[in-house]
Amino acid sequence: MSDPAKTPVSFRGAGFVPGTRRWAPWLAFALIIACWESASRLGWLPSLFMPAPSEVMNALHALLVDGKLLVHIGASLKRIVSGWILGSIAGVTLGFLMGIFVLARSVGLPVVSALFPIPKIALLPLFILWFGIGEPSKVATIALGVFFPTVVSAFSAVDNVPRNLIRMAQSFGLSTRMIVFKVILPGAMPGILAGFRISTSIALILVVAAEMIGADTGIGAFVLAAGNLMQIDQLIAGVVLLSLLGLTVSALLSVTEKIVLRWR
Repeated sequence: MSDPAKTPVSFRGAGFVPGTRRWAPWLAFALIIACWESASRLGWLPSLFMPAPSEVMNALHALLVDGKLLVHIGASLKRIVSGWILGSIAGVTLGFLMGIFVLARSVGLPVVSALFPIPKIALLPLFILWFGIGEPSKVATIALGVFFPTVVSAFSAVDNVPRNLIRMAQSFGLSTRMIVFKVILPGAMPGILAGFRISTSIALILVVAAEMIGADTGIGAFVLAAGNLMQIDQLIAGVVLLSLLGLTVSALLSVTEKIVLRWR
């Protein structure tokens, strides 16, 4: 009879360890597409309003061969990248100032809280009056939409850095600059990157809305034109393209997180 005191206890704390199953998303997408294709071929989904995935792929291939697809993607990406970079730089800067300095927090927090709920696409007509119908008005709309969630995420991330780490650095005589770059910035980086995931999604939404209002090229303009002409296969192709663009951005952010947060 074995001694209960010497019986090994199995590890039970692995249930909350982050992990991924690489095959799971591919299987999920394959099942969704298979069910969609089967429902379309069986006549359960009318092709006039919901074309089959094969028809959508044919529409995408035709747009790629024609060259229009790359034109629309390039126009949208140019606006997204420009607006996201401007909004992110300004948002991270203000968020850090609010998280570190009492005066910046006292002034910035109520202002951000008051302006954040305003739908940014509603300001596009105003930006058109200020900057014209061209690219600056669309970039400004995206930058403003990215700015506010970035401010909130950066401020929250800085504010949530453990104070005992900052006090320990101060007790070792580190300068303010060293504390910011060696303690606060690494501690706040996970929250900032999480905010980037939200802001990139907002940028994608705003670029589509802005292009639908005042643009001849771009994914939003393409989707609007396809809907007006009842070209449902091309409309869904544009929606699929937006989904693929979002997945690509998410994958790039995941790679960035692995590089930047490799210390975790």
